[in-house]
Amino acid sequence: MKPQGWRRVVVKVGTSSLTDDNGHIEPGRVRAVAEGARALARAGAGGAAKLVIVSSGAGAAGRERLGLRLPLTLPEKQAAAAVGQVLLMQVWSEALAPTPMAQLLLSAGDIQERERYVNAKNALEASLALGVVPVVNENDSVATAEIKVGDNDTLSAWVSYLVGADVLVILTDVDGLYDADPRKSDGARRIEVVEDIGSVQHLAGAAGSTRGTGGMATKLRAARIASAAGIETMVVGGGGEGLAALARGEQRGTRFLASAHVPARKAWIGNQPRRGVVRIDAGAARALAAGRSLLPKGIVAVEGAFTFGDAVEVRLDGSLIAIGLSNYGSESLTRIVGRHTSDIAAVLGSKDYDEAVHRDNLALVSRSGDGSARDARREGPMGAGDSMDDA
Repeated sequence: MKPQGWRRVVVKVGTSSLTDDNGHIEPGRVRAVAEGARALARAGAGGAAKLVIVSSGAGAAGRERLGLRLPLTLPEKQAAAAVGQVLLMQVWSEALAPTPMAQLLLSAGDIQERERYVNAKNALEASLALGVVPVVNENDSVATAEIKVGDNDTLSAWVSYLVGADVLVILTDVDGLYDADPRKSDGARRIEVVEDIGSVQHLAGAAGSTRGTGGMATKLRAARIASAAGIETMVVGGGGEGLAALARGEQRGTRFLASAHVPARKAWIGNQPRRGVVRIDAGAARALAAGRSLLPKGIVAVEGAFTFGDAVEVRLDGSLIAIGLSNYGSESLTRIVGRHTSDIAAVLGSKDYDEAVHRDNLALVSRSGDGSARDARREGPMGAGDSMDDA
């Protein structure tokens, strides 16, 4: 761990790191975290790494301002987030001064839809180029369960993608991942370094704080997403001092090593919601492994309803081989299954593409240790044992 090599750092701050025991936003804690985060930036490459903060706490601030008590209805949660977001940004603005800050609210669509993804990336890049510290949160005032990223741990991993971060630092009230619950076991030992996130998945427990929405499970998910793009993740405790210690080169949490770097676009493709399944033969599987595109000739069946540009699973028998963006909708693709590219125009009346999925829009799935590809549908966007390769 060498902060001196970090060019871009994303710091995710949980609600528990910003609030007191009563759940109230504590400006002193926010200032300490801001100073620790800036210490990380100063310790980075050239003494001036770019910094992005992903901050929870809007809901807590809004509940306090409105005098609401848990549990809340969904509309009440949305109203509290809308009120609290203003208050939270005021506190962050004062804590980061004189450095200017920018508020950026994201939702799942900003991650899943390519045009919105690029727009969000451009906004972040412009802010960083102007010396601004972006403070990011999910747009909870309009998000519902169907359109939410889900938690700010996961959001921070996606923000790390967006800015091409070298490291994601998740600041929480637990100082890392333990081999047992430290609140219940005196012999619990903190795990210093994790090379294979799948090997510690069973250690993820429930939420560690009553004031936040993320537990260790969401942090492992975030580390897995970041790792797939070649981004290391640190889970640390201790508030601002924990960040300052990290800036000094001290390791006080758990370090999740990154897997082999995957181009950001391939990593993005690999984490898109899948709208269908394209089943292929062994010859097509060998062609994909060799870095070629998927042609209709190698397809044996099409399942599901999808349109041009949707992400689909590419499977050989029961194994997930790749995720790709389809050049044809499911109806058209079904009609050209097993056909040569020279037949496409005659069958469909026109030919927009030779390829069913172009290699540039294809992300291969690495095999797990037992030689089989894990089923990526089991645990959300990517299975715990899956990683994306450049096709």
